[in-house]
Parts: sequence; structure tokens; C-alpha cells
Amino acid sequence: MEPITLAALILLGGMVIGIALGVPVAVAMGVPSALAIVVLLGWDGAALTSAQRLFAASNSFALLAIPFFILAGGLMNTGGIAQRLIDLAQVLAGRLPASLAQTTVVANAMFGAVSGASVASAAAVGSVLSPPMRKAGYDPAFAAAVNAAASPAGMLIPPSNTFIVYSLVSSTSVAALFMAGVGPGLLWALVCVVMVAIYARKHPELGGGQRATAREAGIVFLRAVPSLLMIVIVIGGILAGFFTATESAVIAVLYSLALGLIQKTLPLRALPSITLEAAKTTAIVMLLIGVSGILAWVMSFAKVPSLVGDALLGLTDNTVVILVLIMIIMLLAGTVMDPTPAILIFTPIFLPIVTQLGVDPIHFGTMMVFNMCLGNISPPVGNNLFVAARVAKVSIEPMITRIMPIFWALTVALFLVAFVPQLSMWLPTVMGLAKP
Repeated sequence: MEPITLAALILLGGMVIGIALGVPVAVAMGVPSALAIVVLLGWDGAALTSAQRLFAASNSFALLAIPFFILAGGLMNTGGIAQRLIDLAQVLAGRLPASLAQTTVVANAMFGAVSGASVASAAAVGSVLSPPMRKAGYDPAFAAAVNAAASPAGMLIPPSNTFIVYSLVSSTSVAALFMAGVGPGLLWALVCVVMVAIYARKHPELGGGQRATAREAGIVFLRAVPSLLMIVIVIGGILAGFFTATESAVIAVLYSLALGLIQKTLPLRALPSITLEAAKTTAIVMLLIGVSGILAWVMSFAKVPSLVGDALLGLTDNTVVILVLIMIIMLLAGTVMDPTPAILIFTPIFLPIVTQLGVDPIHFGTMMVFNMCLGNISPPVGNNLFVAARVAKVSIEPMITRIMPIFWALTVALFLVAFVPQLSMWLPTVMGLAKP
């Protein structure tokens, strides 16, 4: 057997077996990649090349945005920003059917947009709204399902760490990706709102909430303005050219820290634990990115993207069919993989194929992230499912049955994102960040 063919088999087979056995993803990516390099270059060459690729993949100024956005999310979650945004969401959604469930959707979209972290959003919103929803007579499993389903909107609405990772792998503009995520992110939230409204028609006892007076609404809005301003400062600063995406992450940390201290909602004694948790999360992400550098080198040397591309194009040259096949593969992968490793693995494989078919890399990025958002709420290992279940104090099994109608509705939305490019491309094109 040719060394390149053997290396490709070791790489792909090793990753599939490792992930199936529940091995940590970084190990499932790294060990087969290293063994494949041994086949290609020998032990000495494998050690040198692996070390070089590991360092090169991690040695990027743009990657500094990830730890700072993670730290900003931790500061906001602890500093009371979540509660102010939930209060505003309650005013905005107070008259909708099943108002507390609708509030959960709106609050997740807003907090996710501020923090960029879907898991943090599910934890923050769920911990605040689950008790009153249970008291109001909501099925606890449904309440948890709505929280889990709505929380990934923050991965699409900017700023988003997931888009930063995709930008690194695909060499596309972070600002363009941020703007491309707005339409799909709002679509995600809208689908959740509609599905909750459909549920409310079958359960009229949930009803709507009380309309806030103009004075009450004004007070709530003014309390939430400082939190919402962070989105304006971060995104506006990037688009205006005042600072880069990496520098905007530092601004986000300073702003959330200052806001928490000024409002006296962020205790100084909590800073060490917040920083430690951010460091742990960053370490996991950076290890994955470093290992993906080894993986990308092996795939390029063994011509794995070309082999996969030839296989797909050998089946059909129809763009629609190929995009459907790619989305199905990523949906299946998302059921067992976190977003970051999935993007690191599949972008080098599928991006050359879709660009050959005329699909814009920015548009494809929104498709991938939307896919990964679905993965976050799909069994068996969707992170948001377990977080939402834990904060709502329900078991995972009944929650899965409640979330599936929303999941399938969001799957339909994924196909809209894929085959209506204007949903993603209109805003970055109008703003001059992408070519018409």
C-alpha cells in the first residue's frame, strides 16, 4: 500500500474510532495525525513536523481574541449583566403567548450576543428563569428544552468565538463573518419564538404576561443600556476601523470589568475564579487548534481534501446535492463533536469543494456555524442540552422529546441559510465587507 494511502486511512480511521470510543477530541485528532506523519516521514521527521505544526497553528495574533472574549463572558455572567438583559427581554416579550418561554428565547439571543458563548447563556438564563417558569405551571422539561434550543443564537450573533476559529482556518474576514451571522442568528431566534407560540396554542393556560407600564419599561431599558452598549462598542469599533477583532476582545474585557465594578455587581473576590475558568476553557480551545495544525498538514500532504472532493464530485456535479450531502455529514458529526474541533476538521476538507462550486467562503462559514449550533442541542452529546437540564433540575430524556420539534424546525432554517445566500451575505455586502 502506498504510504500516502496508508496515512490517510490511519488518519481518518483513527479519528472515527477515537471519537466513537469517547476519547477526548484533541487526542482523537492528535494521535492519528502523528502516526500518519510517522508513516510519511519516519519517527524523526514526525517529531519535528508535529512540533512545528503545533506551534505554527497556535502562534497567531488573531487567536488572542478567544481568551479575552471567554474572559469577558465570564465577567458578564458573574457581574449581573444577565439579569438586566433578562429584565429587558421580559418587557419585550411580556405580551407574547407563553411569555416566560418567549422571554427565555429573547434573553438568550441578547445575552448570547453580548457574551458570544451559548453554554454560558444557557446557564445564566436558565438559572434565572427556570424557577418562575416551574412556578407558573410550565412543563419543566419544555422549559429546559426552550432554554437549550434558544441559547446557540449567541454563536451566530456577533461577537462569536466560533466565527473567529472559522476565520483562522479559512483566511476570511472576521468583520465580514460577524455581519454575516446577524441574519442567521435572528432567524434562529425567530424560529424558536414561532415554535414556542405553536406550543402555547396547545396550552392556553400559559397565556401571556402583564404589559409593563411606559415608566417601568423605561427604567428596565435604561438599566440594560450599559450592557447593550458593549455590542455597539465592540462591533461598531471593528466596522469603523478603530480596532481589530482581537483588540475588540480586550475592549470587551475592560468594559465588562468596569461595568461590573461601577454597578457593584462584580465582587473582587470572584475575579481569580473567573480568570481561572477562562484560562481552563482557553487551554482546551488552544490545544484543539494546535492539534488541528498537525491534522491540516497531514490532510494536505495526503491530499485528503482532494480525495473527498473527487469522491463527492464523482457522485454528482449538482451544487445543491453536494451542499445537502455536506450539511448532512456535518449534522451527523455535530451530534458527537463540539463546534471548535468540527470546524477545524471539516473546513479544510469541504471549503475547497464549495469554493470550486462558486459558494462564497463567508456564506459557507455561516452554514457551518449554523450546523454546529444544531450540534450543540442534538443528542447524544449536545453541551447545551446537559447545561439546560442541569440548571432546570430535570432529566435529559423527557427534555430531548420536547426539543425535537424545535430541532427539526431549525434544520429547515439551516436549509434556508444554505440556499438563500442573501440571509448571510446581504449585510456584509451592503457594508462593503464582502464582494457582491
